[in-house]
Amino acid sequence: MVDYLANTEINSQRIAAVESCFGASGQPLALPGRVLLGEGVLTKECRKKAKPRIFFLFNDILVYGSIVLNKRKYRSQHIIPLEEVTLEPLPETLQAKNRWMIKTAKKSFVVSAASTTERQEWISHIEECVRRQLLATGRQPSTEHAAPWIPDKATDICMRCTQTRFSALTRRHHCRKCGFVVCAECSRERFLLPRLSPKPLRVCSLCYRELAAQKRKEEEEEEEQSVGSPRQPAYLAGAICGASSGDDDDSDEDKEGSGDGDWPSRVEFYASGVSWSSFHS
Repeated sequence: MVDYLANTEINSQRIAAVESCFGASGQPLALPGRVLLGEGVLTKECRKKAKPRIFFLFNDILVYGSIVLNKRKYRSQHIIPLEEVTLEPLPETLQAKNRWMIKTAKKSFVVSAASTTERQEWISHIEECVRRQLLATGRQPSTEHAAPWIPDKATDICMRCTQTRFSALTRRHHCRKCGFVVCAECSRERFLLPRLSPKPLRVCSLCYRELAAQKRKEEEEEEEQSVGSPRQPAYLAGAICGASSGDDDDSDEDKEGSGDGDWPSRVEFYASGVSWSSFHS
């Protein structure tokens, strides 16, 4: 690790350059003791297709965003505290290589690097930063993680009823609990998932039944231990059917990509043979 870089001029310049690239749309990143350890372009598997994203690894956070002009302008900044991160390496296939999953309680997603070497560098550096953050904060590793969204192109039919076929008129939706691609009829219910949002979110019919049964059981156990008047089950409070707004928007990943540069394919994007990631020492 490069703790000696903390509060040095070169580290301050690197962080200032990152802030400048995100501009007014990004949050301030400079903090006493914070060190920028590495940066690079990774391919992030989004809802509709894989897209290049700029990633910055600090000693306490992971930051990523959309590329407008590489090394000049980024947008849609996301900040992930490293103590919440768990990594899961993914197996190699002919179509997908150098991949791993970044898992947190609020969001999980798959990324891939340009080479096996860069993949291993990212994983080892992130895991070391996570280990140090957990040690510094006294927290235990996270055991609950959000389900990654299955990409739209992975299926042409609803993954619950297996009957509805998607088309230009029949749109895909995602269950916020399991990440499955489902039709509107199989995802009419909403359920409060506090780790993800303060509002009830779209869930598939199976997850709704499981979540509701679990909540009923918890409330029955609470009632046995306390004396009081009956109250409305918490899992029904705010639960709605039909369309919803705000946090239930299915186009989250698409919004991330608006304003991207012209990167038509992974092959063309990584074709130059140069290293797309660098780590400071």
